[in-house]
Amino acid sequence: MYLFRRPDYQSDTTQFINGLKQQNPALEAQQLAGRALLWDKNVNHEVAADSAQAAVAQKPYVYQTNS
Repeated sequence: MYLFRRPDYQSDTTQFINGLKQQNPALEAQQLAGRALLWDKNVNHEVAADSAQAAVAQKPYVYQTNS
């Protein structure tokens, strides 16, 4: 038991987001769908390994001319 416990604090931003979620319950599902569309991709590891192997090493100083 806490004698001097403060009430739970929520920032204005947290209150705004909680209000949005209450007004639109499908919001989280839409966010997950958008994330899946842009970020969650299946990676072909063979192609990724081939690309890494085919990469040309960069010079230490890119703008130096070959003289």
